[in-house]
Amino acid sequence: MLEFRTAGESHGKCLIAIIEGFPAGILIETSGINKELKRRQGGFGRGARMQIEHDEVEILSGTRKGMSLGSPICLRIKNSDYSIDRLPALTRPRPGHADLAGVMKYNQVDARNILERASARETAARVAAGALAKMLLGFFSIEVLGYVKEIGGIKSRVIPCLKAGTSLCEPEKMRSIRDQSKLYCLDKTAEKDMIEKINRAKKDGDSVGGVFEVMAFDVPPGLGSYSQWNTRLDGRLAQALMSIQAIKGVEIGLGFAVSKKSGSEVHDEIVYDAAETDISISGGFQRLTNNAGGIEGGISNGQPIIVRAAMKPIPTLKKPLKSVDIVTKEPQIAAAERSDVCAVPAASVVGEAAVAFEIARAFMEKFGGDHILETSRNYEGYLNQVKSM
Repeated sequence: MLEFRTAGESHGKCLIAIIEGFPAGILIETSGINKELKRRQGGFGRGARMQIEHDEVEILSGTRKGMSLGSPICLRIKNSDYSIDRLPALTRPRPGHADLAGVMKYNQVDARNILERASARETAARVAAGALAKMLLGFFSIEVLGYVKEIGGIKSRVIPCLKAGTSLCEPEKMRSIRDQSKLYCLDKTAEKDMIEKINRAKKDGDSVGGVFEVMAFDVPPGLGSYSQWNTRLDGRLAQALMSIQAIKGVEIGLGFAVSKKSGSEVHDEIVYDAAETDISISGGFQRLTNNAGGIEGGISNGQPIIVRAAMKPIPTLKKPLKSVDIVTKEPQIAAAERSDVCAVPAASVVGEAAVAFEIARAFMEKFGGDHILETSRNYEGYLNQVKSM
């Protein structure tokens, strides 16, 4: 079973990710992980903390001469701002943060004991784990790509891959456009308005949220299952994304828009093209649209997987909201920690990592072996089975 766990606090010594079930025989390059960590730190609207931290990964175990051994892989990211024991107590919980719920749960009087772990700083470890997952998926030509769709109500008008033959459905082309954007957005016109929205929020001492989308290309049909509720791939992807700090909603494919349409407008018609039998991962079976977002009945169907997540505005504000002091119970304004104005671009990187890891986990459940070549043999046999149908 491919899985990971993280440890570490926002201002502690470091963050740790331990990945288990990763097959032997894959080249692990720290440069690839560091590239993803740098992307997470970027994006217009980020706060001062990102000017302090220069995240780089150190591989502590699970590799030899750069190759995975099949044993647990331990990754460490040091915190430049290691000040956890010197920071003052926080007794004025922030609305929208884990502060108050956490102090009640763990019987604390200092919300810093909560926020240090609840902080989104933890997602650096998740991005590192996701980078490994993308290396595994890349061995099988599966690519995962995240980008910003909306910020503060301003929406990107670029809608890739919902219809067969869409021009913007090539991961390399999409990645090139995204990486030239300050907001990791595919729509340059919308991006200008988004930046203005962020600047206004910053001036007002406020924050803004938004929506990011993640796509996975060349995912074979058959990942996940309808047989139990907790094996459905769409449910697992939704849980992985909802576990990211500040995420409040998830959609797959058309998402909530399906409730406004008739069945004939929603469901993706099926055709058979014999010419595609030996080319496509789905054999000759093809879809004319992709409203389902690549998943039907909890199972991947061979179409690109499309999932979106809605992020609330950051709860730490320069003009704080009303709160109550935990100790005195007197009315106060909430604490104002160092924070971002908008972290949606960073969240898209975390979401990309989360989706990649969950797809890699489902992939290894179906095709997994102790060595990548064993996994590859299993995968090739399955594709031949699909193509012979």
